[in-house]
Amino acid sequence: MALALWPRVSHILWLSCLLPSAPAVVAAGRYELRLVTDSPATTGAEMTITASLVSSDNGSLVLPTNTHFYRFHWIHSPLLLREKTEEAFSSTVRAVGSVPGDFPVSVWVTAANCGMCQPVARSLLVLSVSEFLVGNLVITQNTSLPWPGSYLTKTVLKLSFLLHDPSDFFKTAWFLYRWDFGDGTLLVTEDSTVYYNYSIIGTVTVKLKVVAEWEQTTLDAGKGIVQKKGDFSASLKLQETLRGIQVSGPTQIQTFQKMTVTLNFLGSPPLTVCWHLTAECLPPEEGECRPAPVAGTAYNLTHTFRDPGDYCFSIRAQNVVSKTHQYHRIQVWPSSIQPAVFAFPCATLITMMLAFIMYMTLRSAAHQKDLAEVADLDFPPMSDKNPEPPAGVKCCQMCCGPFLLETPSEYLEVVRENHGLLPPLYKSVKTYTV
Repeated sequence: MALALWPRVSHILWLSCLLPSAPAVVAAGRYELRLVTDSPATTGAEMTITASLVSSDNGSLVLPTNTHFYRFHWIHSPLLLREKTEEAFSSTVRAVGSVPGDFPVSVWVTAANCGMCQPVARSLLVLSVSEFLVGNLVITQNTSLPWPGSYLTKTVLKLSFLLHDPSDFFKTAWFLYRWDFGDGTLLVTEDSTVYYNYSIIGTVTVKLKVVAEWEQTTLDAGKGIVQKKGDFSASLKLQETLRGIQVSGPTQIQTFQKMTVTLNFLGSPPLTVCWHLTAECLPPEEGECRPAPVAGTAYNLTHTFRDPGDYCFSIRAQNVVSKTHQYHRIQVWPSSIQPAVFAFPCATLITMMLAFIMYMTLRSAAHQKDLAEVADLDFPPMSDKNPEPPAGVKCCQMCCGPFLLETPSEYLEVVRENHGLLPPLYKSVKTYTV
């Protein structure tokens, strides 16, 4: 009889064990477990981990009103548990790491009366424990820049060390700070905040060494001095504001001549230069510019004008700190030297004109030379026996007679002989006596 009743009794006991866990099974997947910690920490310092049970759909579900309905289970070994507290739907533990390393901590939630039942929610995180000091090197400036890690040169910087000690583990320690500003300057202070003004541009690395000492009581040696150190660094991009652009170049030029304009930037590189050529001096719009990266503080801009007129170079430069605009007007005149398409016809015409002028000059010189040779001939003397001169002499007398005769009377006589039918050159004048 007892053997026959045992299966029924075991079945009833199994159902009674599942009854407390029924709400948890129903709630599985409807909640999630969120973990928050103040890790990392140095060895010997306490770390706090808080687990909170919340609705998985951001609070649309209502949590049970019974605060003792769930139980939180923690696994934190090898961390040493110092304290554990539980509140409504949350649990907090405080643990200490005696050795450095990364240690996983897991937690899950079950029904309060059924620790072996299916968890409602579970979560896991890793705590970091260091043998060195934990903190951050913070650098600020009155002028904030939109680029991370970029700061203005020749402007005061505030450098501060923020110790991460939420458990007040170093409340009795004294600190010493050794600063290396990366430009050859070293400084030792007892204050965690210093002010520094850089006069250079470029990238520098600030290094900080922190030493903490305090007195601690030990079981074997009584009181002793305990020391912890930490090394920290930060990279700074020191930039100089772009104060303007100096433009040097011609203001007048002829067409089809290559123009070069030199741009000198009053700021720290690298920069992005953008220029646009228009009839009016207006800031270039997006898409109208011709961007060009510039690694230095100078840039040569070249352009060749094909049409005369008044133009304006609209120049925009920008570095990681600021940007600026500049304009340069230039007047383009028609070129006295035409393009190559007109050069050959013009050269041909000029060559033909020069050849014609040289031909006419040489021809005139040859004609004058012939006249001079005829004038210098020696003629034989004329006699009574040979009254007729040679043919050449007669021609010479007709053409050049006026220049060879000695007196005007001789000239008139020659004219009468050769032009007998012509009237006399003068009329006789009659004289009357009264």
